[in-house]
Amino acid sequence: MDFFSQLTVLQWLGTAFGVVQVLLARQNNIHNYLFGIIAILISIWVLYQSRLYADILLNLYYLVMSIYGWFYWKMGKQKQESPIAYAIKKEHGIAIGIVLGCFVLMAYWLAGHTDSDVPYWDAVVCAFAWAGMWLMAKRKIENWIYLNISNLISVPLLIYKELYVYAGLTTFLFLVAISGYIKWKKILERKKQENGRGYAKT
Repeated sequence: MDFFSQLTVLQWLGTAFGVVQVLLARQNNIHNYLFGIIAILISIWVLYQSRLYADILLNLYYLVMSIYGWFYWKMGKQKQESPIAYAIKKEHGIAIGIVLGCFVLMAYWLAGHTDSDVPYWDAVVCAFAWAGMWLMAKRKIENWIYLNISNLISVPLLIYKELYVYAGLTTFLFLVAISGYIKWKKILERKKQENGRGYAKT
């Protein structure tokens, strides 16, 4: 098997785990993190071979946030499972700060200290994904919005790099993220209705 065939096989394998991960996340299933971690490790190798260095750092960040998210979803702040919620004003500010800070740092590093041929493109994909993953770990519904901005920008970048399998996966993730946002919103609305009925009974 030649080098490019190996990369293609790894893309398909990483894609399979990535698909399972995002479908489980859509279902609000904590086990999405296990499949996500495996997909991340595969992606790091493929991206290294394609000189997408910001995406490598992004995946290392995903790895850390996946471990954090796994524990946060399970335990939360009160040692019990953390529920889906809307981000508060402070969390919105942090997310925007992550986007801006990540873009500036990644663009500077990629343009000045690597052989990347798409430094700013790679940096903006990374920036929105970092913020989205942080919100996902916090179980905030807005994570789907940030992740989908990253997905939308990422698809043409992956096509440009001839990573067609990952481009297809990212297109799929874009559609699932739309569905995920709708599903999580329904869960929040149902929770609000249940809480309202609970207050009415007291």
